[in-house]
Amino acid sequence: MRAIRVASAALLGVTALTLTAPAAVARDDGDRNVTSFGFDVSPATIAAGGRATLSVNGCGSEAKVSSGVFDTVTIPKGQPSATATVDWDAKPGAVYQVTFQCGNESGHTDLTIATGRPGNPTQVPVHRGVKAGVGGGAGGFDLGEIGLGAALIAGSVGAAYYWRRRTGEHGG
Repeated sequence: MRAIRVASAALLGVTALTLTAPAAVARDDGDRNVTSFGFDVSPATIAAGGRATLSVNGCGSEAKVSSGVFDTVTIPKGQPSATATVDWDAKPGAVYQVTFQCGNESGHTDLTIATGRPGNPTQVPVHRGVKAGVGGGAGGFDLGEIGLGAALIAGSVGAAYYWRRRTGEHGG
């Protein structure tokens, strides 16, 4: 009889923890796609006329990088990066898609044009937050879920205490 009580308490505890743990959510923000090779544009925000570093890793062939804001750049096989000069007529505040092509696979990311020009300290470039994905904590705290989780845990602890005290009174 004691095994059934212990199993019930354990099952109740596992259920409480399962229901209170947040579910992992995968979301595509549209600014990057998944590829077998890595790629990056640095900096992600740059002034017109600036030089951006285009990087790839894990590409087994030469990589071609293209965008509407600079000429197509080829990164030779075995070389990790190359640079591109952003067109002077790039529209300040605009976001351009940069496409990396490695063999038959391609990936893309965004390049934002700052509001200032290189060498002009009177205009401050536009800074946007890091797009790092949602992860486990990007959604904030949901008081309803926290309350439900606390109630379930308190209930399971209370039930375990009750059954333990009851077992002690009857000597079983």
